[in-house]
Amino acid sequence: MSAEPTQKSPTPRPAGRRVVKFDESLAGYKGVWVFVEYERGQVHPVSWELLGEGRQLADALHVELAAVLLGPPDPALRGFCDLAIHYGADLCYVATHPVLKDYRNAPYTSVLTDLAQRYCPEILLLGATSLGRDLAGSVATTLKTGLTADCTGLAIDPDNRGLAATRPTFGGSLLCTIVTLNYRPQMATVRPRVMAMPTAQTERVGRIIEHPVSLVEESVVTKVLEFLSDDTSKEARLPFADIIVSGGRGMKRRENFRLIHDLAQVLGAEVGGSRPVVQAGWIGPDRQVGQSGKTVRPRLYIAAGISGAVQHRVGMDKSDVIIAINEDAHAPIFDFAHYGIVGDAMTILPALTRAFSEHLRTMKRVG
Repeated sequence: MSAEPTQKSPTPRPAGRRVVKFDESLAGYKGVWVFVEYERGQVHPVSWELLGEGRQLADALHVELAAVLLGPPDPALRGFCDLAIHYGADLCYVATHPVLKDYRNAPYTSVLTDLAQRYCPEILLLGATSLGRDLAGSVATTLKTGLTADCTGLAIDPDNRGLAATRPTFGGSLLCTIVTLNYRPQMATVRPRVMAMPTAQTERVGRIIEHPVSLVEESVVTKVLEFLSDDTSKEARLPFADIIVSGGRGMKRRENFRLIHDLAQVLGAEVGGSRPVVQAGWIGPDRQVGQSGKTVRPRLYIAAGISGAVQHRVGMDKSDVIIAINEDAHAPIFDFAHYGIVGDAMTILPALTRAFSEHLRTMKRVG
């Protein structure tokens, strides 16, 4: 009769954390890439923001950071490559062709997929813009890899070199961290103004690699009939505002929202709001701040009658200065606001409007 071998109890691990070792079969994938969104002679600022974040990820992995530029043959692309290097890139891949003059999903997906398959990056980041979201989904599908969308935080898991991508879930009530363990590249999109704009270091130098492209216009089924610039749109451009005055359900009635507009007019600010006031029809969807609205990073954010739920917080908590006005002294927004005023917004907002108006008049007289 043989005795059963004695088994030691496994060392307990902290609750909620599963350690997965790095898969050596993925060792051929190296480098962090940032897709630089170039269109009509301009680069979207989110590309520079992502290069700043990508620099930190690349340093954590001890690999190079690369920018990727697609577009028509244009001497300006060389200048944008230099700028990408100033913002942290070690090298820049450039792919040019007349077919890439305007963004269309099929040719852009083909070229970016070909680049990724040839040079094998382990991480590929894109801005969560209309263009970036469309392209990221297609490229992830053709590469048969994972994609985490609308991230609010990126980090490297030291146990497995995985990209730990954090994003809100369940309507913004929770934050979850997603890791693509067994597929490369690991892909993620990040909204504009979520990450800080890096400081350009003009002394940095890097390499530029031109990637050959073979495309045929006749094989592309979509055609660009007209280009409508954002500058001609009447929609609010909250992500680029320096000052935002936002209202929430605590404003109580639609008529009271004029107090938000009055203060915004004095400050030269944009008007924003939380999801409940958009659903109530007090403001348009283009002015919603939060996970299901816009992500903003103004110098000053004034929140009146907004409780500060996670869904709203993830859209504005990177603001330089947050001033909260709420009757509830225990409202969550006071946990992360820089300045808090406990009181009735219908009384405080007019007082602020008068005070700022008088201050500005005084400054003009002095000037």
